[in-house]
Amino acid sequence: MSGINDFAFKMGTVNGTGSASANGLLMQAIFRMGIPVTGKNLFPSNIQGLPTWYEIRVSKDGYTARPADVDLVVAINPASYAKDIATVRAGGVVLYDNSAPLDPTLHRNDVTFLGVPFGRMCNEAFVKDRDRTLLRNMMYAGTLCALLALDMAIPEQMLAEKFGKKPKVLEANIKAIRLGHDYAREHFACPLPFHLERMQATDNAILMDGNTAVALGALYAGATVGAWYPITPATGVMEQFKALCEQYRVDPATGLHRYAIMQAEDELAAAGIVIGAGWAGARAFTNTSGPGISLMQEFIGLAYYTDIPAVFVDVQRCGPATGMPTRTQQADLLSLAYASHGDTKHPILFPANPHECFSMTVQAFDLAERFQTPIFVASDLDIGMNDWMVPRLEWDDAYRPDRGKVLDAEELAQLPRFSRYRDVDGDGIAARTLPGVGAKGAYFVRGSGHDQHAAYTEESAPYQEVVDRLARKFAHAAEAVPQPAFHLQDDADIGIVCLGSGDAAVREAADMLREQGIGVNVMRIRGFPFGAAVRAFLDAHERIFVVEQNRDAQLRALLAVELGVPRDAMTPILDYAGLPLTAATVVDGVTHHLVGATA
Repeated sequence: MSGINDFAFKMGTVNGTGSASANGLLMQAIFRMGIPVTGKNLFPSNIQGLPTWYEIRVSKDGYTARPADVDLVVAINPASYAKDIATVRAGGVVLYDNSAPLDPTLHRNDVTFLGVPFGRMCNEAFVKDRDRTLLRNMMYAGTLCALLALDMAIPEQMLAEKFGKKPKVLEANIKAIRLGHDYAREHFACPLPFHLERMQATDNAILMDGNTAVALGALYAGATVGAWYPITPATGVMEQFKALCEQYRVDPATGLHRYAIMQAEDELAAAGIVIGAGWAGARAFTNTSGPGISLMQEFIGLAYYTDIPAVFVDVQRCGPATGMPTRTQQADLLSLAYASHGDTKHPILFPANPHECFSMTVQAFDLAERFQTPIFVASDLDIGMNDWMVPRLEWDDAYRPDRGKVLDAEELAQLPRFSRYRDVDGDGIAARTLPGVGAKGAYFVRGSGHDQHAAYTEESAPYQEVVDRLARKFAHAAEAVPQPAFHLQDDADIGIVCLGSGDAAVREAADMLREQGIGVNVMRIRGFPFGAAVRAFLDAHERIFVVEQNRDAQLRALLAVELGVPRDAMTPILDYAGLPLTAATVVDGVTHHLVGATA
């Protein structure tokens, strides 16, 4: 790293002081220069006052994983100076506010310190206290434009687009960014050795966060009902879905809303609303995180046992209990796979980025109705709340929702008897009806023991017939969920298994390992239950590493339980500190175990 269009930098500020706008401006301006870029927002769960960081990685090769270290840090928050300065690589740069002297104990001989009096300059240039606080962020953005050779015309145009109708606000922001830019040009050698040069590598890409992508997928899939209870980091899903519905689901002629969004009193109620809507024939979903999934367990079991379609979007965060709400993990895998009491298993889709959040959300609604069961979309905070550079979203206007086996009034009339839970095709999926379509159809659900006709029973044989059918249905889902994605190298006998947001770091790690003479093949799990391709990959490699972001190696446990692969045959590489995975972590884990095996 560290060169033209190949470096990383970080801003260390205070939560609640408006730095997000300046940081987002920088990343989007780099993107408009045609350069691949990604941003990671590392923020506390309080409203304001604690340290917050925003990391931007520039990679001409398109790598999007979080960097192991940074080339430049903008140190604006004295409370985090020590931590910020420690993260800069040897030979890097510390840009800090020298309105007050820097503690001599923080000095490092192997980095360059560039002091700019951001605070003093803001006090001299602006009168209002709010401006003096907020515009300091825009001032360091201008300084970075000079140091990194970011074309100033781009952020100025972006500010004009945002504040065009607020001329005084626009004038103040332009003034601040130019003050920072001009100070750097006057006092420092610009640009730095690592800096930006225009490319054309973003023409077919967009910047998007996963929560927005999920909401857009729900809209395109035809979802009309959303129920939720606010929870970090999933709240943005329903907020974006509401905004999209207000724009696209209001009848222009009558003004009638063709959707229903309800903020429930808790997650349990939200799950009940979604299940009721799914039973009635609507495409319905809820978004939550780990604590919400815990509260929804009983209703999830009801939907499973009564064959009701429902989509649950789990944006995972650190647990257990409240845990760390604004940190990322992949620690809900087992709770999703076996959610609720008794014998339950549920299909799960694992998107790796916002592009897949969009497509897999659409697929989740189709699978939910095709298999008449709860379907989980397992995102995480890194995907959901950070901006990713992904290929432009595509849509086929020929798409038609897969409603599954739904009998209409004519089909019902031809039946001597409607048997709600009877499997006539051998795939475990029984035909359903929508309430009100015919006198023979289903008008209620039974969560207690029932037979294939939906009649109450406590007899062993008819009860087992129903739950065995549900097991067959789950088994058939193995080939319907998204199949694995592979990143293969020639003659590699080492396999790495990963899922979700870890994909970016693992693929980069595979390239780094190849440069060290270690060939690896990567399989990214995209769906559960596991199909034949997953087992084939595990069988084809002498050594298997399973990379995941939880303490207890939950993916490895799922592979062992569901496929019968010995746990000891799969070596876990675990990172559960709450930060996005880095390629260096994966490389260190693989090489550590390989050295140990040959010692």
